[in-house]
Amino acid sequence: MANSLSAAFVRTVNRPGRYGDGRGGFGLALDVRERAGGGIRRMWTQRIRVNGHATNLGLGAYPVVTLAGARAAALSNARAVQQGRDPRAARVPTFRAALDKVIALHAPTWKHPARQAREWRNSLEAHAMQRIGGLLVSKVTAGDVLAVLVPLWNTKRPTAQLVRQRIGTVMKWAVANRYRDDNPAGDAIGAALPKSNGPRNHHRALPHGEVSAALNRVRELPDRDAIKLAFELMVLTAVRSVEVRGATWSEFDIEDATWTIPAARMKGKREHRVPLSGAARAVLDRARELTGGRADALVFPAARGGRIQDFVFSRLCRAAGIAAVPHGFRSSFRDWCGDTGKAREVAEACLAHQVGGVEGAYARSDLFERRRGVMDGWAAYLAGQRAKVVRIA
Repeated sequence: MANSLSAAFVRTVNRPGRYGDGRGGFGLALDVRERAGGGIRRMWTQRIRVNGHATNLGLGAYPVVTLAGARAAALSNARAVQQGRDPRAARVPTFRAALDKVIALHAPTWKHPARQAREWRNSLEAHAMQRIGGLLVSKVTAGDVLAVLVPLWNTKRPTAQLVRQRIGTVMKWAVANRYRDDNPAGDAIGAALPKSNGPRNHHRALPHGEVSAALNRVRELPDRDAIKLAFELMVLTAVRSVEVRGATWSEFDIEDATWTIPAARMKGKREHRVPLSGAARAVLDRARELTGGRADALVFPAARGGRIQDFVFSRLCRAAGIAAVPHGFRSSFRDWCGDTGKAREVAEACLAHQVGGVEGAYARSDLFERRRGVMDGWAAYLAGQRAKVVRIA
């Protein structure tokens, strides 16, 4: 009787070949192959006979599918054949069902599983599910993915990139489980997406899931602390660069956790109150240690006095390898609001945008308190995305 596979053997085998799970393994085997680019790929297969015809079933890739998982699937398929059923008939999931499986697979590794799962579902529900949610993952084409992305690509590119990434993750899972042979959200569609010389976002921005890592890279730069703290406050509060660079201590009520920017310093010439999250207040506490916090003084002065110049934040982005401009972080914040279901009028008010009836309403205390919750949520999201908090030295 042929030997059964062991977990240790499956984990370590590097010699290409097909390794069966013994006579009691229901046709289960580990298919070990060399990758074209180097390395080894281990895939589970099962040899069965359906209606008198031999066929191979793909059961997924190791280690996504463990030996125990492959054996369970093989047993289930063997029982289906014994009962006169074709185990292939109901195997291929829809994109929506595959998304559930992908989230279940990755959620244990996420810092905030419930929230991150909700963000995945919200973004794909808003932009992709109407087109591909009901399709079998084996039937989703590059054309379907383009139909989802192209309407977003020129106006909300960070959102489009995030949606493409998440569709791609589901499709890679489908490839690993042998439901299809390719990823229709991958390189194949790159040439079909609009290039930068066509209509595009005015401000280059990051997907919101990359903002926290970008902040970490800024913190690690050798620039002056005052500059890095100013940049961080800009991101945490979603204000414009000029508004944070010109801020004075007299504008801040730390006890009330509010920053009031005078109308004269606002683009819309209207006073704007900014709720301060705990993270924003921590940045201000650090800045006060550096400058003393005199009421009429700049919170973030340049090395020789006066305001930090407008090109400094752009230079930080380039030095940190950030593929965005400073103003683009407002777009990242706005996309996060959309993907997490924040009310449009509240999100626009956070940005001091004057849209429709918002212009006269955003300063009301009830909407201000709703904005406070949004800004607290944004700060918590950025903190949750970091593997660890890195304090500016």
